[in-house]
Amino acid sequence: MAEVEKKPIKITETILRDAHQSLIATRMPTEVMLPILDKLDKVGYQSLECWGGATFDASLRFLKEDPWDRLRKIRDGAKNTKLQMLFRGQNILGYRPYADDVVYAFVEKSIANGIDIIRIFDCLNDIRNLQAAVDATNKIKVQEGRGESQIALSYTLGDAYTLEYWADMAKKIEEMGADSICIKDMAGLLVPYKAAELVKTLKESTKLPIQLHTHYTSGVASMTYLKAVEAGVDVIDTAMSPLALGTSQPATEVMVETFKGTPYDTGFDQKLLAEIADYFRPYREECLANGLLNPKVLGVNIKTLLYQVPGGMLSNMVSQLKEQNAEDKYDEVLEEIPRVRKDCGEPPLVTPSSQIVGTQAVFNVLMGERYKMATGEFKDLLRGKYGQTVKPMNQEVIDKVIPGEERFTSRSADAAGLTNEMDKIEAEMKQYKQQDEDVLSYALFPQVATDFFKYREAQQTGIDAKKADAVNGAYPV
Repeated sequence: MAEVEKKPIKITETILRDAHQSLIATRMPTEVMLPILDKLDKVGYQSLECWGGATFDASLRFLKEDPWDRLRKIRDGAKNTKLQMLFRGQNILGYRPYADDVVYAFVEKSIANGIDIIRIFDCLNDIRNLQAAVDATNKIKVQEGRGESQIALSYTLGDAYTLEYWADMAKKIEEMGADSICIKDMAGLLVPYKAAELVKTLKESTKLPIQLHTHYTSGVASMTYLKAVEAGVDVIDTAMSPLALGTSQPATEVMVETFKGTPYDTGFDQKLLAEIADYFRPYREECLANGLLNPKVLGVNIKTLLYQVPGGMLSNMVSQLKEQNAEDKYDEVLEEIPRVRKDCGEPPLVTPSSQIVGTQAVFNVLMGERYKMATGEFKDLLRGKYGQTVKPMNQEVIDKVIPGEERFTSRSADAAGLTNEMDKIEAEMKQYKQQDEDVLSYALFPQVATDFFKYREAQQTGIDAKKADAVNGAYPV
């Protein structure tokens, strides 16, 4: 048997972002992250995923933390490892498309505050909604000498999603100037031998490095990584064991041990990894005790493979049915989801398309008539406001839900008529501005950011009062 060429597999660690987003609703505070950064920085990771996705919203809304401040502190504590974020294309980290000037400003400030790799995805895999973020990253890279754009293909199943489709996407991504490609398997749908097939196809289609991101939801993720690595994938995403498995990623230590002594050996120190795991284990126990970590999300949910529904979408659907006292309709809704998805052009199910399709499926079942009532977001999806789907939408559904309405064929920002939003946004919030980054926090989440700015001001006023009292001898300095 021919000797395999040495090719150590690179690893992106997700415990500071996707692991806790997937298992404990993005509630890990910065103060839990900071003491372990020095050890994380010594492992030799390809990158630490620590920002973007839902962390921005959750920091402001639930933790009363400035996400920009978190990023700066992580940058200070991890000087030798690249920092990575997740970016929703033209939607940035929000739920609507933004004008190109906002996209540029956000990319610029992300890199300035410490981000090295920006992983950019679009919920419809519409390349046009990714271009502005890639262009911004490339422009800033020339100016600052750092910043990489990685395009994430939202992996899904369906008639349209052939190997030829993925190969064509890879070629387009290389042409648009991205630095690497990520297969983003948000629902854990990619099974081992299909992963090997897909990685080989992409490797034949592009010279760009290929990264694989998956979730353990369906129980196959570690095997999927094994076959993908053997097929030539360059980087995999893993999570330290205390916050691994379930709806999170495969465990870092397990994958490191799997490849030990092989051509793919990471060279990572298991003793160092054990120290990091020991640090996070009490935090996991605390989250289990206070209910933040629900044991239900730690198991295998095979319905993910049967219905192609991400774990987070399933839990959202259950809570919607509970509110309507209609939990007995669970199986009906599960069966309705693939039908709704087909009606609206078979989009991948990832934020925000997963919420749009899932909620519409709930409506269809509860109303007893399909599309008797439709959400505003579902109407916008049919109108083309989120971009172009891979397959055509069902004309009968379009005629029933938005009869006679204009449909858009342009990219999402143009469909929404957006140009140069930054000046208007800054004028709206200037009374709260303490740093340039505040304008961007407000742009993404106006109400949530305003509440945070008021909270921050109250905190600062309280501290200032204490300082004044300290001078007068009321407090020990």
